[in-house]
Amino acid sequence: MNAESIVSKVWSFCTTLRDDGVGYGDYLEQLTYLIFLKMADEYSKAPYNRDVGVPSKYNWKSLRTKKGAELEVHYVTLLRELGGKKGMLGQIFTKAQNKIQDPAKLSRLVEMVNDTDWVMMGADTKGTIYEGLLEKNAEDTKSGAGQYFTPRSLIQAMVECMQPEPNQTIADPACGTGGFFLSAYDYLVEHHKLNKKQKAFLKHDTFHGNEIVANTRRLCLMNMFLHNIGEIDGDSAVNGNDALVAPPTQTVDMVLANPPFGKKSSMTFTNEEGEQEKDELTYNRQDFWDTSSNKQLNFVQHIRTMLKSNGRAAVVVPDNVLFEGGAGETVRKRLMENTDLHTILRLPTGIFYANGVKANVLFFDNKPAQKDPWTKEIWFYDYRTNVHHTLKNKPMRLEHLRDFIDCYNPDNRFERKATWTKKRNPEGRWRKYTHKEILARDKTSLDIFWLKDKSLADLDNLPEPDVLAEEIIDNMEAGLNSFREVLSALGESA
Repeated sequence: MNAESIVSKVWSFCTTLRDDGVGYGDYLEQLTYLIFLKMADEYSKAPYNRDVGVPSKYNWKSLRTKKGAELEVHYVTLLRELGGKKGMLGQIFTKAQNKIQDPAKLSRLVEMVNDTDWVMMGADTKGTIYEGLLEKNAEDTKSGAGQYFTPRSLIQAMVECMQPEPNQTIADPACGTGGFFLSAYDYLVEHHKLNKKQKAFLKHDTFHGNEIVANTRRLCLMNMFLHNIGEIDGDSAVNGNDALVAPPTQTVDMVLANPPFGKKSSMTFTNEEGEQEKDELTYNRQDFWDTSSNKQLNFVQHIRTMLKSNGRAAVVVPDNVLFEGGAGETVRKRLMENTDLHTILRLPTGIFYANGVKANVLFFDNKPAQKDPWTKEIWFYDYRTNVHHTLKNKPMRLEHLRDFIDCYNPDNRFERKATWTKKRNPEGRWRKYTHKEILARDKTSLDIFWLKDKSLADLDNLPEPDVLAEEIIDNMEAGLNSFREVLSALGESA
């Protein structure tokens, strides 16, 4: 069976289950459990003959010998038992639940998975099938899965700028479904003729991640495994700990990340009256420049601590990281002092599955301590002003970011040329500001724009109505998010 027919089969059955109220996310979870068990079965046979830790009474064969209510009961028991195992097996089945209540359809799904030899299938084919499911899941706005899915075009552009090298360690402290790892993996395989030792390092030692949401971590591990990262009977490259709680146990060469946006960190607890209350969560980290309940500022500080003295980072952050006062100003100043914060990409709205997101990418290189600030100048690329994207009709693709990548000049970023000039090209999107100019700005704000918004002046060139409507919704969502932050801050100071 070829890849196209497998994809078609996977999708058609998903549609059948949706009629029973099973969403993409639930379907994807069940598919993950079953494909993993089928691959474990394949690895247990010749020529592999591996013991992957699945007890015989809960193996693939045990599922295929049962039907009806007996299958459903056995499946529920299997999920619970395997969730208590060690290594990747336990991580895949952590908190696993059966979401397919019709035993006949569960049986059909088992047979569908059984029809394919997953181990023999190419990693690119398996990866394509699974990534397609993840993207569909992200599009399902009701599930909220979009917050864990970074646009693949943006990830590819970031990886192209960073140019990972063989034998480098790469981390993501909030890795979602593993998009950055997979793109870096593909880049390394495509751009380097890896020897046997380098291939082994890439498979086993390159990637390190954190993901606190069990369902998302499960999808990430399976996504990596299907792309040939890690071993079915090995330890997990992604752990479930909150990365912000403690300093990193090891430093890495590179961090690629899109930490979670949204509300400030908080914990929910039940008070003496039995009512639920939220308590703002401030991490007590001696290695942070400023303790804050702002999750995004904490991630920026944490990522800097994750880097080796010459490590590099590319991090997606919301606008508030660029302009917020107080802890925000402190973090920006210290980041410019202790690292070379050399590039900021301003992103357009309409590219994320989570609504109301206005984001940027910070590129910075860690440096050893010295008296003078390491950041001498910051290059900005404005890909927001007069740029219109929508997820359905005009999604952002890699070619849209090609001009930014060329301006970034990954081969030698010290030889850059501005496209903006005051007289000759005031429409240029690429220009630099000196450290001195930025320090002179109110609150050391990095929220910098210089292009004129044409839609305000030229009514004849307005975007299409559907694009305009999506932009209005996005801006309203962004405004609501800002008001929530203000309300949260007022409650904090009360």
